[in-house]
Amino acid sequence: MPRGSSRTLVAGVDSSTQSCKVVIRDAVTGELVRQGRAAHPDGTSVDPEHWWTAFLDAVHQAGGLDDVAALSVGGQQHGLVALDADGTVVRDALLWNDTRSAGAAADLVAELGAPTWAEAVGSVPVASYTVTKLRWLAEHEPELAARVAAVALPHDWLTWRIAGHGPGGDLAALVTDRSDASGTGYWSPTTGDYRADLFTRALGHDALRPQVLAPHEARTAGADARWPELLLGAGAGDNAGAALGLGMGPGDVSVSIGTSGVVCAVSPVPAADPTGLVSGFADATGQFLPLACTLNAARVLVAAATTVGVPVDGLSDLAAGAPIGTDGLVLVPYLEGERTPNLPDATGALHGLRLETATAAHLARAAVEGVLSGLADGLEALEATGLQAQRVLLIGGGAKAETLRRSAPAVFGLPVEVPAAGEYVADGAARQAAWALTGALPDWQLAATERYTATPADLAAGQQLRERYAQARTRYLKRP
Repeated sequence: MPRGSSRTLVAGVDSSTQSCKVVIRDAVTGELVRQGRAAHPDGTSVDPEHWWTAFLDAVHQAGGLDDVAALSVGGQQHGLVALDADGTVVRDALLWNDTRSAGAAADLVAELGAPTWAEAVGSVPVASYTVTKLRWLAEHEPELAARVAAVALPHDWLTWRIAGHGPGGDLAALVTDRSDASGTGYWSPTTGDYRADLFTRALGHDALRPQVLAPHEARTAGADARWPELLLGAGAGDNAGAALGLGMGPGDVSVSIGTSGVVCAVSPVPAADPTGLVSGFADATGQFLPLACTLNAARVLVAAATTVGVPVDGLSDLAAGAPIGTDGLVLVPYLEGERTPNLPDATGALHGLRLETATAAHLARAAVEGVLSGLADGLEALEATGLQAQRVLLIGGGAKAETLRRSAPAVFGLPVEVPAAGEYVADGAARQAAWALTGALPDWQLAATERYTATPADLAAGQQLRERYAQARTRYLKRP
């Protein structure tokens, strides 16, 4: 699109663990105009300046922001960005996947009890949450913890940087949104307030926390910014951004099959699960986003392909040679421990192995159905909080497998739609930017979907599979 066009453009950013993606879309129609991306460094802790450098690179790849009216940032949740009184980063940011705070999480839960945490902030702390990283910092790097004057999340810090701050700057200009705040462990989705008592319990002293903007609220970049007139939206955590990009509403459940599996849903009511299986997050529209995570997803399919000696993209065709239910062969796929249920030291288990099921096709199908059954456990955990699921949106790299797509409706017991591959987090951020710019959430039709349903016979077979899986899982859980 040539510069000087009369159309109004907005930008969405996905500052993820691995890379920064920027999409630029028409504010009215949602049409993709241009895009760019740049890599982030590997590791579970990183200097936030790398996010800024990658953002500038991705913007350059996307043709710049000079003709863009508004921008929002979606970002990886939970990470700890600790700033001193001058706005300088105190230490490398600890990312969501940095597990050094697992002991701190256990201590915090033990101190107050899981039901108290669930009631207070909708979730029971695990190592990924910011509150546990604050406790780790206080215990292991007390000199640095004492310098902390403000705590931001990755998307908060990048928005602040785009607004013309840092390194160093006005801490009072830090803003966030309710979806990302809900993953800290010290903000309540139910009341919409920070829990300063939980924050100080973790860090040992109080510090500034970003102002939580309403979903459609925005700020204008300052005079010192590269783009001083750019309107900056509230932003979002990555899961909430993806839900917004997918156009999810109440009754919709997204199932993402990546390195881990994520099951989340838009709900009009908050969730508070004392078992810790469901995280009671907020979404990016003013509603709520209960979420369950499984540790075993796409890598189970990779392991199965290696075991039977086929390329990963050949596993689906091989699995199609066995029927739904795999003639009774069941894989409990806890190859990397598990989070749903919480069994960090677990290993996998294969049940129902007989001469007639000891084939490559049966093992391939068992892997596909084991991954789906583990995700169905996550869906059941969400439904146990009162969620009424009506439709499943299947996304992520694992969703490319045709046999998995066709098996999913029978295992989940619901129709399944597979959207076209896209940058859903960045798209959701762009949609939020258009909302902030115009005052109305646009109804963009971003992605065509393929719809999959199950026949009555397949639904019956899927139900039998789920029952056998539950029996196998129960036997597994009872092992000494």
